[in-house]
Amino acid sequence: MGMALAMDDFGTGYSSLANLKRFPITTLKIDRAFVIGVPGDENDCAIARAIVTMGQQLRQEIVAEGIETVEQMNFLRNLGCDQLQGFLFSPGVSADEFERMVREGVRLKLE
Repeated sequence: MGMALAMDDFGTGYSSLANLKRFPITTLKIDRAFVIGVPGDENDCAIARAIVTMGQQLRQEIVAEGIETVEQMNFLRNLGCDQLQGFLFSPGVSADEFERMVREGVRLKLE
């Protein structure tokens, strides 16, 4: 069918490890709660590293949510995250604005 399932906010709420076995998950999105402290907080670093390692072993794409600093970006990129998202790259935009950006081929730049 061409569909893929992503588990959002992994590590919090209802994102149980059991669901990784139950559903054909292709993407894990690391919750912002574990991103906010990297690279300075030892525990957040350990949790992020564990999620990335587990996701890689399960052949899943890893997305880190809530990137706000270059240091967070570099840390998570070096861990092997496949995608990064957050206000470092762009604030939230409306659907119309997003459509315009895609149509015009707008490329986001780090300041």
